[in-house]
Amino acid sequence: MSHSRRSFLKASGTVAAGLAAAPALLRAAGSDTDTAKKTEAVNTQISAPGDLPLLGGPAPGETRKGDMIYRPLGSTGEMVSLVGMGGFHLGKTSTEDECIRLIHAAIDHGITFMDNSWDYNLGTSELRAGKAYKQNNSRDKIFQMTKIDGRTKKSAMRQIEESLARLGTDRLDLVQHHEIIRMEDPDSIFKEDGAMEACTEAKKQGKLRFIGFTGHKDPLIHLRMLQVAKENGFHFDTVQMPINVMDAHFRSFSAQVLPVLVKEKIAPLAMKTFGDKFILDAVKDANVDPIDMLHFSMSLPVSVVITGIDKQEILEQALQAVKTYRPLDKAAVATLLGKTRVAANKGEAELYKTSWHFDSTAQNPDWLGLKKEQAT
Repeated sequence: MSHSRRSFLKASGTVAAGLAAAPALLRAAGSDTDTAKKTEAVNTQISAPGDLPLLGGPAPGETRKGDMIYRPLGSTGEMVSLVGMGGFHLGKTSTEDECIRLIHAAIDHGITFMDNSWDYNLGTSELRAGKAYKQNNSRDKIFQMTKIDGRTKKSAMRQIEESLARLGTDRLDLVQHHEIIRMEDPDSIFKEDGAMEACTEAKKQGKLRFIGFTGHKDPLIHLRMLQVAKENGFHFDTVQMPINVMDAHFRSFSAQVLPVLVKEKIAPLAMKTFGDKFILDAVKDANVDPIDMLHFSMSLPVSVVITGIDKQEILEQALQAVKTYRPLDKAAVATLLGKTRVAANKGEAELYKTSWHFDSTAQNPDWLGLKKEQAT
């Protein structure tokens, strides 16, 4: 373990709270996951379902309307659909028309939470979403979230304005700082003339309503972002992070960060349910059904489970998961984690944690708006 991480763990009250919520073996693994011995210890221990903050029944405030479930978005007063439509895959549909049809079908079936990002498919995802909302006049029926990469006030404000234009709206329901994947990202965002100044200014101007952040690399980075926010007197509305059957075993956001968010009444947004295709590929021989994987994420105290939808059958799968959802009990969770334990070893299926594959701002550092030498 590096000196910087050891010092950080000692100094950060938020980290201490997060790690206190996790079992002892997870705390050890969170600070040192590089050895096979400790990885195997975590894999064994986390298979006990009591290590995760499972819902014992419906989430507080949860309602069901028809076949859709809605949950409170933290302390914002908003209600959002339990399943959210991932923005990246909107640019991966076969055609723009197919994408628009999928968005319309999702809204017709009660999906309100719409994920997106300024950088997804170089703006194509936002442009397609904006056209879909305009065609059926559905903007006021949905909760529109997007993300920005800019770390400076100037670059962040420019990206907010571009997202507003692409999405064809004068206000965003939620803007999130994207890819908080480096220990220095919180400092960049909260410094003078940093991206947080752009978000708070845009909020005062009525261009956005709520502010959050996302990341997929390491629970410690999320905890540091929360700590730096607290030091600056700022309370996030949302935090987006991987919550899935693999995360439960390795550098677990579910065990280390989720309890902190629940305590602070910050809305947890679950993502990477299938890790694109990599988690599905890893468990294809383990008899793990995709709907069971969605039910696992839904059984944790999250506001929404965001999943990529690029085909009609994938939309139907997500809708079926909500329709049939009942909170998994400890026995069901233990069985599911037992099936995925070996595949989760060392994070090999979670490339967003263990490689640069998902790190778009590392591949395009100019999106951060920093000098090149600062971004690398």
